[in-house]
Amino acid sequence: MEEHIQRVRTRWQRLVSGESSHHLDGPPAPSKTPSFSCSPKSARKHRTVIPHLNRFKEEYESVAKLYMDNSIRTTKYTLLSFIPMNLFEQFHRAANLYFLFIVVLNWVPVVEAFQKEITMIPLLVVLIVIAFKDALEDYRRYTFDKRINNNITKVYSRKHQKYTDQSWKDVRVGDFIRLSCNEIIPADMVLLYSSDNDRICHIETSNLDGETNLKQRQVVRGISEQGFEVNPELYDRRIECESPNNDLNRFRGVMEYASKDRVSLSKENLLLRSCVIRNTEAVIGIVVYAGHETKAMKNNSGPRYKRSKLERRLNIDVFWSVVLLFLMCLTTAIGHGIWLNGFKDPPFMIPDGITPVLGGFYMFWTMIIVLQVLIPVSLYVSIEIVKLGQVYFLQNDVDFYNEKLDSNIQCRALNITEDLGQIQYIFSDKTGTLTENKMVFRRCSIAGVEYPHEDNARRLELYKDLDSEDEENHTMTVKSKSSSKTQSCKSLSCNRSSASLQTLNSSSSDVSEDEQEEVHSPRHVAFSSRMERDVVPDPKLLQKFNQISSPSVMLEGAPGDGSLEMTYIVDFFLALAICNTVVVSSSNQPRYLAQMPDVPRTPLKSLEEIKQLFQRFSVPRFSSFSPSSAKGSLSDSPAGFTGRLRYFNKMKPSSPSAVTEDEQEAVELNRKDSPNHSQTPSDFADQPRVERAAGSLLSEPLSGQLSVDELNYEAESPDEAALVHAARAFRCTLRSRTSDQLTVELPAVGNLDFQLLHILPFDSVRKRMSVVIRHPLTNEVVVFTKGADSVIMDLLASSSKDNIQFEKMLSEMKERTQKHLDAYAREGLRTLCIAKKVFSEAEYEDWLKNHLLAETSIENRDKLLMDSALELETNLTLLGATGIVDRLQEDVPETIEALQKAGINIWVLTGDKQETAVNIACSCRLLRPDDHVLTANCDSKEACEPLMSGLLKTVLDRKEEGGKAAVSFTLVIDGRTLEFALHEGLEELFLDLTKHCRAVVCCRSTPLQKSQVVKLIRDKLKVMTLAVGDGANDVSMIQVADVGIGISGQEGMQAVMSSDFAISRFKHLSKLLLVHGHWCYTRLANMILYFFYKNVAYVNLLFWYQFYCGFSGSTMTDYWILIFFNLLFTSAPPIIYGVLDKDVSAETLQQIPGLYKSGQNSEAYLPSTFWFTMFDALYQSLVCFFVPYFAYADSDISVFSFGTPINTSALFIILLHLVIESKTLTWIHIIVLVGSTLFYFAFTLIFSATCVTCNSPASPLWIMTKHMSDPIFYLVCVLTTVLALLPRFLYRSIQNTVFPAATIKAAKLDKLSPEERSRKMESRETQRVKDLLLPVNALNANATEGRPTVKESSVLT
Repeated sequence: MEEHIQRVRTRWQRLVSGESSHHLDGPPAPSKTPSFSCSPKSARKHRTVIPHLNRFKEEYESVAKLYMDNSIRTTKYTLLSFIPMNLFEQFHRAANLYFLFIVVLNWVPVVEAFQKEITMIPLLVVLIVIAFKDALEDYRRYTFDKRINNNITKVYSRKHQKYTDQSWKDVRVGDFIRLSCNEIIPADMVLLYSSDNDRICHIETSNLDGETNLKQRQVVRGISEQGFEVNPELYDRRIECESPNNDLNRFRGVMEYASKDRVSLSKENLLLRSCVIRNTEAVIGIVVYAGHETKAMKNNSGPRYKRSKLERRLNIDVFWSVVLLFLMCLTTAIGHGIWLNGFKDPPFMIPDGITPVLGGFYMFWTMIIVLQVLIPVSLYVSIEIVKLGQVYFLQNDVDFYNEKLDSNIQCRALNITEDLGQIQYIFSDKTGTLTENKMVFRRCSIAGVEYPHEDNARRLELYKDLDSEDEENHTMTVKSKSSSKTQSCKSLSCNRSSASLQTLNSSSSDVSEDEQEEVHSPRHVAFSSRMERDVVPDPKLLQKFNQISSPSVMLEGAPGDGSLEMTYIVDFFLALAICNTVVVSSSNQPRYLAQMPDVPRTPLKSLEEIKQLFQRFSVPRFSSFSPSSAKGSLSDSPAGFTGRLRYFNKMKPSSPSAVTEDEQEAVELNRKDSPNHSQTPSDFADQPRVERAAGSLLSEPLSGQLSVDELNYEAESPDEAALVHAARAFRCTLRSRTSDQLTVELPAVGNLDFQLLHILPFDSVRKRMSVVIRHPLTNEVVVFTKGADSVIMDLLASSSKDNIQFEKMLSEMKERTQKHLDAYAREGLRTLCIAKKVFSEAEYEDWLKNHLLAETSIENRDKLLMDSALELETNLTLLGATGIVDRLQEDVPETIEALQKAGINIWVLTGDKQETAVNIACSCRLLRPDDHVLTANCDSKEACEPLMSGLLKTVLDRKEEGGKAAVSFTLVIDGRTLEFALHEGLEELFLDLTKHCRAVVCCRSTPLQKSQVVKLIRDKLKVMTLAVGDGANDVSMIQVADVGIGISGQEGMQAVMSSDFAISRFKHLSKLLLVHGHWCYTRLANMILYFFYKNVAYVNLLFWYQFYCGFSGSTMTDYWILIFFNLLFTSAPPIIYGVLDKDVSAETLQQIPGLYKSGQNSEAYLPSTFWFTMFDALYQSLVCFFVPYFAYADSDISVFSFGTPINTSALFIILLHLVIESKTLTWIHIIVLVGSTLFYFAFTLIFSATCVTCNSPASPLWIMTKHMSDPIFYLVCVLTTVLALLPRFLYRSIQNTVFPAATIKAAKLDKLSPEERSRKMESRETQRVKDLLLPVNALNANATEGRPTVKESSVLT
């Protein structure tokens, strides 16, 4: 037997190495794959990697220059290029170009308005501030790059012919790199050698995608030189692979031997830069991508930049400011020309050749310089500062902190914070976003028989009342209905000692030493919390599995009427344990692979009995099934099933000589167990095992072998971990995994070593994954497949028509399984189907040849591999189905309810079944009891249009029947119908339907469909969209939306890295939008309006003066004060206003979500608001100019003496205007306001005392000092300020008293005492409930009058 297995294994190894099965003893046959280097066009899409060795020197040097080195540079500038490049970037901003134009214009003598240096000051200040900020950011990037580039790694030197220490920056494509355990990979390289006996290594990709679970990588097939580690000169192969790209989940290439044979390369052979080597003492690889060509750097796109809605509105108003500036300059130019034309003999000198028309033309450009501050160049700098302040407060909000993950909110896009306050549509993923993404095995169906796992359900209910600390520090016990015994849910250390239910409330001091040791474990394994691991088996299923696998079965035979069901059960649990990519590690040795010890094994007499057991438990091939053996049909009960199936002979008892006394005692105990007293894992944990067979089939149990409790399962997804934990709960334990072998332990049988032939990983197109193994006992090639029921059910085999009874049995099994799946979905469980297929040797070899051709193909590899997978995954045998529970995150229902009250439309886009999605939507209150559900399912585009039209008609008719009563609808649409609805001809109909729906649930949707839906709503409805998700399948949706939110959950960091903001829980979305979004929008909108106001108000003062100076472009203020007025004296208060102003408290904003609607409607910054502000600025400028004008009329004061009270009054008016508009006044506001005023007076006093010839021929000498000693000056300033602000003050007073906005009413609540506030909120909630009941009462009245109330409108095609 052992020799036969060894021959089969040798044959397989030669087969996968490219050797023909008909020439096992001859030389290897060349692979019949298409030549890689074909046309020049094809060559541009690929690259050839030549090893950096002496014998390839000339060839290497000819291609190496085409590829980048391994140094990275994320900086934008160098020391020499900083000034020119930074200026070039800054002058891409239109406002900077405008002020540069002003500076250049002022250097033209005929239009010069100020001193040349003065006009440069505003632009220089802005450029210097931005350049300083950019320099600091770039220097931080430089220090990081320098640290990375100078890291040391071992590179093979062809000169010294040994591995030497070199910096990362000196690594080149084609170099051989030697790495040790825990070292970071310096470049993308193909794995050529591993010190692991199984020729695999494990990497941790947390630096790349945030996932902490180990990923397995394997040495390229066919490389087996023992001395390769010592002497890479033995390497004589070339690699041809695809050009550099950013796809982390794909790598295509071939390795070509000197004999022209080829071996395919995939992502399983690629070690990515930034990952960490684990589990392996040493690995060697050849670099294929270096530096900026590595996949890690290709994905490093830096901070995201998006233009906010407010910024787009700002650009429109800047345009209106330009129009206003043009009109003011044109008016001055015309006035100047008319004024010049009115003098026949002007009393002043006019340059020769200057006509009134030409003079007016020159004056137009002079006024552009004088009125330059009308365009708010400092506004853009102020906006950046304000947004940085807003981000600071966002990131320091303790409510966003997740103590368990030690994470806070991340703001990755700094320029769209205000968009958070204007969201109208939210598109959310379900799994991991609304739910915990902690998958826990809940129940299953095997061979059409449902096993409810009621004890497991009660265990999960208990976990709902525990916080995370209790979950890690306590144990619990669940009492079974069918057993008087208790089953202890294992602690993290899997301690099987029983515990009472009171342990849940015990203090930490009561926890056992083993538990305390495990709680403080240095490393947490994802998807392995106690809730996920400690599955309580179903008693009936456990009893059956115990009968199958206990020694009594092999000794005395199995029940005579249940063999087929038992083989389904065995295959089902084997599929759960095998069909995955789980890495098995040890809990007491973190990050080291748990492997079965390699020791001599002894052949035992019971081998044939064990083999016979599995042969009799094999599912028969339909073609060889005997009709005469099929009698009866399936029953819903397990007992009925075993009583009616008679397809196989009874099992023969084992030889008595193979039984020990302990085993016979165990058999006697099993006989005494009644059906009502099922065994638990702890009950038979000490049952003796049968002796294991020799060879590679059965492993000998060792005293040093890891116990089940010491194993950790590191899965790439929580679904995989849940199924493996479930299999382990039934003692079908995955012990170890290598690149070509799986070890599974079965009770009473021992360790079975399955040869792993292929893994077809899960993808969103196939929606399934498969593993191909060779069974150690039957020697058959078996395919285990798990996936969505929507695809697995279509891939099931059609039974032979000659066997009517068997066909009927399979049909009944399929129908019952489908009913169970539907029931699971209605409970909100995630469902998977488990299936199996047995290959004959001839079928497998034919498939393998085609598969190898697909793997070694570069062109159309994806399509060929898809076809190969489809060929493998057809004619499957259904084994059963699983239901996995994924409970909601905390406060999700409350969050969704608050967001809907805020007027936000919420769509759920999920790949789950329709029933599952609807159940979750109900649980999270997305669907309310009074909602009318519209279900859209169809199979063709032709049927989709009448379906949508019918649903729309139903909605319109129902709303017409309801009259004024509010009627809410929710649309539930599946992925196939959604695909039809997104076609160009049906988009408008689909949008019309969704406009009438309060919520939409899209089921079975693909990642592409998610992004298409978001783009459709965003572009067609012109609304602000937000997408939130946690996985890689949500990335496209997140990137398309106006605001993308990533949740750092259980599925890595792909969504976070693609997002604008990252949070740890869905509940944080409520405060992020309703509080910070509201604040950010109102603050920034009000600040922008204030900037426009103060610039227009001040510029108009200069414009009014032109009517009294012959439109000459003169000013009544010194140029220095004129420039510094906006740049220094009034710049700080609006920044503080934009960062700290708070119209309503956070508590009130969360209690009254309807306040968010003001941001959705852009109430703070409407076009009408902008123009109202402009007219108010116009009025204030008139008062500010003409009150001093009439006060000093007929006096002999100088021009600057006239301008000083105007400037001072303007300062008071602009600052006090901000006080009127501010909703919050803190000590910071007061300090800034008083400081700005004192700074103005200090500057003007010093300036007037020292600057004698600053603005020749006029002089400001001692003017401010004289005014401050004149009472008229103070009277003019006070009177001007009061008259200018009186209308604004009266308007705000009347508005807030007579016609208060919702935010004003809410702000009044903040001023009440806690008791009064509570009473107000209760009365408000009571009124809201009454308003909600009015539509229901109206509908009930309609129903009483004979009009039916439709609770669900469903049109199915």
